[in-house]
Amino acid sequence: MTEPAPVNLIDLGDTDGNRCVIRVTGRYQPGVLTGHDILQADVLVSASFVDARLELFLFQQDLDAWQHDLTLLAPGKGATIGGDRGLSLGFFMHEDRTLSLMVQDPDRMSLALGIGPEETWIQDHHQRLDKVRETWPSEVVETAPMTYEWSSNRRG
Repeated sequence: MTEPAPVNLIDLGDTDGNRCVIRVTGRYQPGVLTGHDILQADVLVSASFVDARLELFLFQQDLDAWQHDLTLLAPGKGATIGGDRGLSLGFFMHEDRTLSLMVQDPDRMSLALGIGPEETWIQDHHQRLDKVRETWPSEVVETAPMTYEWSSNRRG
């Protein structure tokens, strides 16, 4: 079976050349119960002063939190992805609907970037999230604390 092509969970850019992409590349440990549903992703951030490529591991809870935050995102509010395990990205929407992006990797760097995305970016990113979930659905269930088994809807 061939591996699915990478999917951009996040792809934000503007006419000034500021860009942030989170590209999901596959499962962290396919076929291993404890790592099967963890997704590997590349974070690509570029602007006139930075061109960075970082690694991010996404849990199903991260995708749920991103969906929740994205649904509620409005001027004066924020959304995050990643978190307490290392690399995190925070998005804050200003009144003019531009975004401030904070990329924090405790081992490497912290940076702030302004992005003026297209008006339909939130709807587009809900579709991107759906595509990631369709490509790499959750196939593991936790039946008790630290006890896992394959779900009945597993493809492989």
